[in-house]
Amino acid sequence: MTTGITDIAHAVEAPTVMRLLPTRPRLLALGEPTHGEDLLLDVRNELFRQLVEQEGYRTIAIESDCVMGLVVDDYVTSGTGTLDEVMEHGFSHEWGAFPANRELVRWMRAYNDGRPASEWLRFAGFDGPLEITGAASPRQALTALHAYLTARADADLLPCDADTLDRLLGTDDRWTDPAAMMDPSRSVGQTPEARQLRLLADDLVTLLDAQTPQLVAASAPDDWDRARLYGRTATGLLRYHYWMADTSPGRLARLLALRDSMMAANLLAIAERGPALVNAHNGHLQRHKSRMRMGGLPLQWWSAGAIVSAHLGEDYAFLATALGTIPHRGVDAPPPDTIEGLLYALPQKRCIVDARRLANALANVTPAARVSPWFGYAPLEPAHVASTDGIVFVKDARRS
Repeated sequence: MTTGITDIAHAVEAPTVMRLLPTRPRLLALGEPTHGEDLLLDVRNELFRQLVEQEGYRTIAIESDCVMGLVVDDYVTSGTGTLDEVMEHGFSHEWGAFPANRELVRWMRAYNDGRPASEWLRFAGFDGPLEITGAASPRQALTALHAYLTARADADLLPCDADTLDRLLGTDDRWTDPAAMMDPSRSVGQTPEARQLRLLADDLVTLLDAQTPQLVAASAPDDWDRARLYGRTATGLLRYHYWMADTSPGRLARLLALRDSMMAANLLAIAERGPALVNAHNGHLQRHKSRMRMGGLPLQWWSAGAIVSAHLGEDYAFLATALGTIPHRGVDAPPPDTIEGLLYALPQKRCIVDARRLANALANVTPAARVSPWFGYAPLEPAHVASTDGIVFVKDARRS
């Protein structure tokens, strides 16, 4: 089955990537089929470094808490804090513990050192403040938005004062109870206080929009961008908490969709600032619906990549990463009739493949879907290949 595809596999380098694309996209996304593998993150770091240096990309965004990511951005641009502090407090999902993420942040800081602000490389998280066990309190985002508006907007236009927000928010542990993920009755998202907070958050975001000329004139660009981020995050979190308290059969699918919708909104805002590189799970970045089973139910929802692609067209590009083996996870050599099996037969240890040419070469073949023996790894879906701009293939992801 390798006949006809050996000539479409090339070195994983920036020039190879750009030859696959009709134009330089505003958002260039690199997915991964599993999280936390050092080799995949090393491949990402090297490719992103080349794309920054050769193609002028100026933001690196990863699947991490968008508010926590501001800590990383302050460090890589201005040297605020120490690297140890940033890795501890600037990442969600425990991403700060991975050596390759530490190396990425170290390199970004070194890249910016001595450069004018107009040439700085920026960092962004684009996930919401969400974990698999639940969601953060909306306090940080909501109070930061209120403080921004209090300092710059006409006082009589504000819908409430800070004390009102504090009273309605209550203690943060009410919002972060992990039991609420599977038990809607434990969620505070539909209490009278939470419903009032949703209305106030909507009023604050509307005020932010309505007063745009005044606020832009009174703000540094970063302060304005962050205020909009706080607004998206506050309304997104309150919406997420509201549906955590829902008891309908569509609850889990709606929560998954809300998370990717928040991701998409953050990516579109990042794209407004200029060309950006994005790294997350393939499932969040693909142009198709995402699917999984949770609580015994089959769930599907539109991925962040599908939403962004619908908005940006050719200004969004997606490279999926595929893996041959993950020996320490029990993922052995792929069957030869799968996409991964085809690529595993190639001589390269890692390569990038023109996905559309691969799909054409397989027009008369129906590859089998690979079945993963480990829940943490998601193989490529053969039907998705034609809608992918390229496939980065890593033959063996061994522990370093």
